[in-house]
Amino acid sequence: MTKFSDLNLNPKVLKAIDEAGYESPTPIQAGAIPPALEGRDVLGIAQTGTGKTASFTLPLITMLARGRARARMPRSLVLCPTRELAAQVAENFDTYAKHVKLTKALLIGGVSFKEQDILIDKGVDVLIATPGRLLDHFERGKLILNDVKVMVVDEADRMLDMGFIPDIERIFGLTPFTRQTLFFSATMAPEIERITNTFLSNPERIEVARQATASETIEQGVVMFKGSRKDREGSEKRKVLRLIIDGEGEKCTNAIIFCNRKTDVDTVAKSLKKYGYDAAPIHGDLDQSQRTRTLEGFRNGELRFLVASDVAARGLDVPSVSHVFNFDVPSHAEDYVHRIGRTGRAGRDGKAMMICVPRDEKNFDAIEKLIQKEIPRLDNPLGTKAPEPADTNPDDKVEDKPKRTRRPRKAKDDAPHAEEVKADAPMQEVEAKETPKPEQEATAKASSSRGGRSSDRGGRGKGRNDDRGGNKVVGLGDHTPTFIQLSFDERRAS
Repeated sequence: MTKFSDLNLNPKVLKAIDEAGYESPTPIQAGAIPPALEGRDVLGIAQTGTGKTASFTLPLITMLARGRARARMPRSLVLCPTRELAAQVAENFDTYAKHVKLTKALLIGGVSFKEQDILIDKGVDVLIATPGRLLDHFERGKLILNDVKVMVVDEADRMLDMGFIPDIERIFGLTPFTRQTLFFSATMAPEIERITNTFLSNPERIEVARQATASETIEQGVVMFKGSRKDREGSEKRKVLRLIIDGEGEKCTNAIIFCNRKTDVDTVAKSLKKYGYDAAPIHGDLDQSQRTRTLEGFRNGELRFLVASDVAARGLDVPSVSHVFNFDVPSHAEDYVHRIGRTGRAGRDGKAMMICVPRDEKNFDAIEKLIQKEIPRLDNPLGTKAPEPADTNPDDKVEDKPKRTRRPRKAKDDAPHAEEVKADAPMQEVEAKETPKPEQEATAKASSSRGGRSSDRGGRGKGRNDDRGGNKVVGLGDHTPTFIQLSFDERRAS
């Protein structure tokens, strides 16, 4: 079996590895470290949780052990898609470079520019950054990338999902053509393939697992759930989540709960706290200091449930996560692999459970197609089917909709009665549905001779101010009542 001592790493780096308690490299580390130390470009493809971070930090520290950085000109650059992943990479450098005199700077959002500028001005050997904040410093004239000797792109497929590919291409153009590039990704989408063909020179390709596969140590399951009503689906779904957690009992020591939307992250976290569960949210809209405190609490065991968006699907290195719950089916099948990869890390056992509603079945089918296996179906804690309302016919497939406050008009001769029209509605014409009978016509003529007011309303009305049940005249339209027409006839006669 290969050991770290066989990989030609710096003795001071080996000492730090030994103090961290590691002896043997993972497959991606054993495959990527030797060509990286030879100065070759590396294309590493491996599922999450396989030790990709150490596969570039260890050779990078060894290569940078000699030399010194100049002001505003970093010697190496590590690009990460999220603040959390960038912070994790920085922690890895602190762990493995503690016996080597190297300086580093972490450029992420939510932190003062001034503090970061001070570090850059002193000169750093390793610059770890998210693409947006890196370009911000460059455009302000605080950063020069002409001296970058090694460039690392971590979680490239996540960069693609987050829309960072144009920024990555621009950063590649700002670095020297002679740089060494270490490129790591869990999947190889066509756009990622294009970038590697453009910016990597004859790379050593290391693929230690089939693309987008879940670890075999993770037990998976899915609850196919349908709400009793559309407006109750959210609350019932949250109840299903609580019942699943309760069903795991003490086996669920801690867990990450993933939602697709930031608003759902806040809602689920608030709901869990309401029912006595120790939970807190984390997503991109939260303040960086709050995100850091929440992550630290989860890593230290002070927080049991972390409710997260996909911003936390990458870069969370908490080895002892026992469960992952997918409250929502992810929109992209690859995200499912990254989400459940938060558990079952480093050979440990883990469990991943998901709730799927009918509208997500298409995305669920894409996940099973991607991982090339069927995810076992679990019993619905609420029963095989959510209860139907008492007044609903089970055979009716029509979806419940809010009742209309007004009936739609079908035709001009089928207008609603005046009493069905709201008092504050616009004045409308009211006509009789049936043709007046002969006796009604006679009554109308007699009423007309007496100046009556209801001759042309089919005998149903008593007058516009009558409160004893007759229809009120609420409009004219094309029809002119007799009592108005009579005044015109009298004027013509005079």
